[in-house]
Amino acid sequence: MLSTVLKSTTAAVTAISLSLASVAPAQALSEDGEKLLKGLAAALIIGTIVRQSQARPPVVLQEPQYFQPAHQGGTSGSIYQTPAAQAFNSYGVGERKAIQTKLATYGYYRIGIDGTFGPGTYNAVVAYARDTNNTNLLSSRNGAFGVYDSLIY
Repeated sequence: MLSTVLKSTTAAVTAISLSLASVAPAQALSEDGEKLLKGLAAALIIGTIVRQSQARPPVVLQEPQYFQPAHQGGTSGSIYQTPAAQAFNSYGVGERKAIQTKLATYGYYRIGIDGTFGPGTYNAVVAYARDTNNTNLLSSRNGAFGVYDSLIY
């Protein structure tokens, strides 16, 4: 808002300067005339600021709303209870990191490679399975092992 006020103020002062230059090109103003012009300029500037502040509706801050992420795996409950999570957590840390690394290489995983199963890993695995037409494999633990093995080996 400050830059808008500054632009408006600059425009008002420029307009006043141009109008004064055309009214009295070669005459010096008397002291009273100068005071009058300063008062007019100040009134224009203040009027512009007031109009700018009244032109916008006030900003109303609302409490943030948090939503539980929608589950995409076809089973009810938390992502941590899915066959995909159970299979992933059956691997060793090195293999879990290898799965995340491969998913990141393919562009599905975009956060730190830490070997833990969370929403980032879950969403990456679901997207990878969807794009390789293997979504149905994630509904069973053995199927999820197949998806992960295809990423590791």
